[in-house]
Amino acid sequence: MKVDITTEAVIERPRSDVSSYTADPTNAPHWYSNIESVDWKTQPPIRVGSRMAFVARFLGRRLEYTYEIVELVPGERLVMRTSEGPFAMETTYAWQDAGPGRTRMTLRNRGEPQGFAAVTAPVMAGAMRRANIKDLARLKEILERR
Repeated sequence: MKVDITTEAVIERPRSDVSSYTADPTNAPHWYSNIESVDWKTQPPIRVGSRMAFVARFLGRRLEYTYEIVELVPGERLVMRTSEGPFAMETTYAWQDAGPGRTRMTLRNRGEPQGFAAVTAPVMAGAMRRANIKDLARLKEILERR
């Protein structure tokens, strides 16, 4: 079973602020509750081909995986895929204007769990959706306080 989850939030900040903050992997542990750390495998700044190692905790398990940036349109879209980790995952950030000084951020995670993870895919998908909603709410809180 494939997992494909899309969540979004409108943030009361200009698109340039939201996109620059979220496209910087160094900020991920601040707004993603499950991400414990990010370690650059290539030199910053972010660009197509950049690789970062993430350590996360999800459904009670410690996960280590490496994302590679496969598409980057500054201020519009960022796509990254796991190149190492428990299962193939693609994460997309999209940013759109939602009125003066407002940004609609869309967060999409999709992948195809293998092995035991495939059996638990429906539970995993629900947990991912709840986590993404919570993470976007945290992001909104952080950016709107600035």
